[in-house]
Amino acid sequence: MLALQKTEAAPGVELREVAPPPAPGPGEVLIGIEATGVCGTDVHIAHWTPGYESMQRAMPVTIGHETCGRICAAGEGVDPALIGQRVTIRPSVLCHRCAPCLNGDPDNCTGRLGVGIGRSGAFAPQLLVPAENCVPVPEGMEAEIAALTEPMTVCREAVDTAGLRPGARVLVLGPGTIGQGIALFAEAAGAGEVVVVGRDDAARLERVRALGFPNVADSLGTTLAGALAPWLEHGRFDVIFEATGVPAVVPEALSVLAKRGKLVIVGIHPAPAQVDLTALVRNHQQILGSYRAPVETWPEVLAFLSANPERLRGMISHRLPLTDAPEAVKIAGAKQASKVMVLQEAGACP
Repeated sequence: MLALQKTEAAPGVELREVAPPPAPGPGEVLIGIEATGVCGTDVHIAHWTPGYESMQRAMPVTIGHETCGRICAAGEGVDPALIGQRVTIRPSVLCHRCAPCLNGDPDNCTGRLGVGIGRSGAFAPQLLVPAENCVPVPEGMEAEIAALTEPMTVCREAVDTAGLRPGARVLVLGPGTIGQGIALFAEAAGAGEVVVVGRDDAARLERVRALGFPNVADSLGTTLAGALAPWLEHGRFDVIFEATGVPAVVPEALSVLAKRGKLVIVGIHPAPAQVDLTALVRNHQQILGSYRAPVETWPEVLAFLSANPERLRGMISHRLPLTDAPEAVKIAGAKQASKVMVLQEAGACP
């Protein structure tokens, strides 16, 4: 079968012929993939930016983890009635051996492997995963909408991490998929105002407007504070979400954050950021990191997607077949794209 793989610790990904997965073992299921979104992680892997060195142990490895498909086959110990069920996949595979796992704290597993990073991923017709990583998709939900679940759990976790209060003034830095999803969940949490900023980002900011967020700004040719001048006339922001992955944005963000405000870092940064800690202390500000959502968040996010399919469909800017997966990753790395989706007709069950 065809699979999009990372084969060496250098820039690039390769569409290759590979052997299909083996039959499911105990506790495993085989998924026929229907839709897989290109994540910023996939773009970082393709560019080979710092932070992904651990995946060298798995190379060559199929990438891709934002996915949806149908269960084709089930191994021993898995209810055979699940065959045919459409599911999305939690991409963090537990080790079940470390102290947190053995003590009933799986969210803090220290031996986890990421689907599409440390083990085979979803840019392929078939995917073998533990059944416990499958989350059932509501009846009638389209595959491409269900494939948005994983990135949207990241967005929901960021808003939960902020402890967003109704009426809060919110700034989202970065108008990509994560920034768009954060805006949606901030709105749902009762934010009084949501402003989204990009830099040389006209196409994605227009998509943000189409999602229902008219307060957007482009910082190209000015500072962040300069781009935000109309809103800063009414005060600084209570909560800022950083979803750019650009270290230089962090000190700028703190400069427009209100006293006792919270800066939630969601972007993956290739280098450290400089922070004026004295100003941070005197302003009682907080910097919070947010990454992976707990298991219980997934059904809640699926319910949100189920209630808002047309709005969520507006996040998808490109749809390509698996044969064009390398091009999909390339497109996703350009600011003209929002969510790029790789689609397969009906899943490739053997």
